[in-house]
Amino acid sequence: MRTLHVVLPNDIDDPRTPSGGNVYDRRLLRGLSARGWTVVELAVPGSWPAPSQDERAFLARTLAALPDDALVLVDGLVGSAAPDELVPAAKRLRLVPLVHMPLGDDAEAKVLTAARAVVTTSPWTRDLLDVPPPVTVATPGVDPAPLAPGSPAGSRLLCVAAVSPHKGHDLLTDALTSVGQPYECAYVGSLTREPEFVAALRDRAPGTIRFAGPLVGADLDAAYARADLLVLASRGETYGMVVTEALARGVPVLATAVGGLPDALGEAPDGSVPGLLVPPEDPGALAAALRRWLTDADLRARLRRSAVARRETLTGWDVTAGIVADVLTGIPAVPAGFPGDA
Repeated sequence: MRTLHVVLPNDIDDPRTPSGGNVYDRRLLRGLSARGWTVVELAVPGSWPAPSQDERAFLARTLAALPDDALVLVDGLVGSAAPDELVPAAKRLRLVPLVHMPLGDDAEAKVLTAARAVVTTSPWTRDLLDVPPPVTVATPGVDPAPLAPGSPAGSRLLCVAAVSPHKGHDLLTDALTSVGQPYECAYVGSLTREPEFVAALRDRAPGTIRFAGPLVGADLDAAYARADLLVLASRGETYGMVVTEALARGVPVLATAVGGLPDALGEAPDGSVPGLLVPPEDPGALAAALRRWLTDADLRARLRRSAVARRETLTGWDVTAGIVADVLTGIPAVPAGFPGDA
């Protein structure tokens, strides 16, 4: 039986703060368990990636308690911020960081350089890293889902993201305010990460925008099923799992062309794109794209057909787990007598 120790932020299962990174970690670990791995979770408390000294000390003690040659997967939110704890431990452990959002600093580079291998969740992230170990991309999977029926007017818009500046809800609100066409839009995501931002946004948002808060499970499924178009105005994104969640239901996407979002949107087998991409930080371009969607029935039909075709090309979480399992299996043992932390 193969054993994998996994270092995770301790809020991975907190329903109040759902995130793509947490979903990815949980689904990956389930997939590895299904493949016969014994997964030992090591949740570490902390305000990662900016931990306190006590939180760093807890991580150091957690790593020190692991046996020599242990295979350790470390979520990048923790690992990339803790070189003083991880680099010494990497001398005796088979350390593999899982990088969602790269920090791009010297601390992260030290950790990645000391690792035996690196896994990233998107090609965009991989291309940002400049480290010597092998870097493998394991993009998120997606579960099969029923096709969303869609409405004739295409006016039911959905944004699934924690309501925060990083996700561009201010830009989207500006665009929706000026679009000049009938619509309704649900903001589905945490309202507590940036409370002052959310309060200011509520003050100026029209009544056609609904702040739904975080949804999970059947409630989130119902939100996707009702949607005509997924809209993301993100200022940065490593991949955008909500994009493939929408495409799995045949729902087209309007998003900013940042980070890994174009990769997640992808193409249908005929080369068509199942959505629209606009420049970031441009509410005018976002409003123009929304106006096109809401007024052009032929465009809506074309993008829906493309989204349904793209749906057939999506891969499941079993594929993601298989890629990571191959990486982990290929890491050789630490040679006997290899110097450790001491």
